[in-house]
Amino acid sequence: MRKRLLAAGAVAVLALAACSSGGREDSGADDSGGGNAPGSSGYTIAFVTHETPGDTFWDKVRAGAEQAAKDEGVTLKYSNDPDAGKQAGLIQSAVDAKVNGIATTLVTPDALAGAVKSASGAGIPVVGLNAGLDQYRKLGALMYFGSDESLAGTSLGKRIAGEGAKHPLCVIHQTGSVSLESRCAGVRSAVPGTENLQVNGADDSAVTTTLQAKLAQDKSIDYIVTLGAPIALDAINAKQQASSSAKLVTFDLNQEMAKRIKDGQVEFAIDQQPYVQGYMAVTSLYLYLKNGNDIGGGGPVLTGPSFVDSSNIDKILPFTEKNTR
Repeated sequence: MRKRLLAAGAVAVLALAACSSGGREDSGADDSGGGNAPGSSGYTIAFVTHETPGDTFWDKVRAGAEQAAKDEGVTLKYSNDPDAGKQAGLIQSAVDAKVNGIATTLVTPDALAGAVKSASGAGIPVVGLNAGLDQYRKLGALMYFGSDESLAGTSLGKRIAGEGAKHPLCVIHQTGSVSLESRCAGVRSAVPGTENLQVNGADDSAVTTTLQAKLAQDKSIDYIVTLGAPIALDAINAKQQASSSAKLVTFDLNQEMAKRIKDGQVEFAIDQQPYVQGYMAVTSLYLYLKNGNDIGGGGPVLTGPSFVDSSNIDKILPFTEKNTR
């Protein structure tokens, strides 16, 4: 259904997912819509992310986790905080609560290392998802579900280089994120003229203002590379305000972004299937606790990357309305 990017020894899972959420904390999974009754397995799993309130990406991640919890009869405790120290505190709180397993994003591995190792020391299995591909084993996480961000960035860079890109602007919307930095580094490896721009992803108006000023000041920018669908929507507004002719490409997908690809305002997106990440993180912990199963054999299970563009958007667009509940 979609163009796959090739990675040696890795196969991207082929479901589709888009993106969304906003600052919800420590709620159990909804028990509607079939599946086992929450808690019927006897397992409680904490699910901790670096979600920024209002970032639509995380609805998909959480929806996948909640569906897996329903299917397996797991009690799910979801919490989030974009501040690295506070996310570490949420992980430690889960350890102190003696949950049976923890699934967490590892976007700032150095800051989270102590809490993750505390979980391992307490005999609580940890799996990583979404961020921390290169660090999860060092921290003691057993499994990992996510995209290869370096591969994704390099693949994007090669594609726009083939289209003539000379001076892309790579927009980083969260300080210290190893995943976002890897994406931009990958783009730069293929297009040496790539420039990074730091913005405050928690404030859409600030993102638009910062981008607009940069685009107005530097007309040599020929591509804008955003690292999340909400930031791409801000970039559309900034382009218009700056009268910029730069082409726009993005990582990650939601329903609105799919529509913008369909109408030609965005050239393409690279999807990492966040629903799958949430679903597999919870399912893998359930299977590990129940049967001792190890999905991936200690190696990462890749959920992406893959291109979404004009050649396949008609098939993908209907699916962007799903995987949200």
